[in-house]
Amino acid sequence: MTIQQLRYIVALDHHRHFARAAEECVVTQPGLTIQLKNLEEEIGIKIFDRTKVPLKPTAAGVEIIERAKKVLREADAIRDFVVDKKNDLEGTVTLGVISTLSPYLMPLFIKAMRDVAPKMHFTIKESNTGQLMNDVETGAIDIALMATPTGNPNLKEHVVFQEPFVAYLHQSHPMAGAELYEMNPHDRPELLLLQHEYCYNAQLLDICSLPEPGTRWEQFSYDISSIETLKNLVRAGLGFAIVPQLSVLNESEGSLFKQFKEPKPVREISLVVSDHFSRKLLLEKMNETIWNCLPDTIKQNTGYKKIRWNDSPYFIKTVNALKA
Repeated sequence: MTIQQLRYIVALDHHRHFARAAEECVVTQPGLTIQLKNLEEEIGIKIFDRTKVPLKPTAAGVEIIERAKKVLREADAIRDFVVDKKNDLEGTVTLGVISTLSPYLMPLFIKAMRDVAPKMHFTIKESNTGQLMNDVETGAIDIALMATPTGNPNLKEHVVFQEPFVAYLHQSHPMAGAELYEMNPHDRPELLLLQHEYCYNAQLLDICSLPEPGTRWEQFSYDISSIETLKNLVRAGLGFAIVPQLSVLNESEGSLFKQFKEPKPVREISLVVSDHFSRKLLLEKMNETIWNCLPDTIKQNTGYKKIRWNDSPYFIKTVNALKA
């Protein structure tokens, strides 16, 4: 017994005519007749007396049809509840954000989202990419704001924007006075990376055409987890950095950071959810709000090259080593 079969018998009771009932149900008349026969055979009771003109339900059929109407009302109520739930902007949502983005975008997003959805409560968790992907899959968080594509078939990615990378240089760097930065071979071995941010590191290595991290100093090794710490090391002349553009939002261009020549390397930033996440309106509003928070320099449609991370040999090798 199916919901659709119940709809058929209710339509037949209303029209008392196979052709008109079939038209209402958007099914062929033979198809409706077969489904009625299948239902009657399944329950072992005749629902309609076909010898009557117009068609008339049997005594048992009358009771079955009334019960079918109640079931359909409940089914429709469930459908309406689900639609309302998808479209509501209330309740609590856990949002995970990659640590290379959270300090720069979240203050802008939180302020704007309060006006868009004042009845929503957001719990924001900052983490690395690998942990965010796992947390979305297991349900520990509802949504992740992170770099994509992930290459994970169990996740749905809703692209929000493309964030350019910029070169971060110390004041005595040979290209400190240049208008745009072009990769300098001498910078490659000086590249500073972040500890445990393997997808981010994979992107930087790709930009620099490096297969793996190099060794910069014999006396010191850096376990860096903050872009701000990384930038301070560059200011002290202790390395070269490539950072997301939002991280220099409050710095004047031409001082320590330089835009790349086109095509500019960018990372794709998306809202990532599990394949059964259903709150479409919430995603649309979050997407729109984040976009409206962005500076015009990021919204500009310039020539760029999207830098992937999930297929990086460095990323695959590092993650496999951690699992071993």
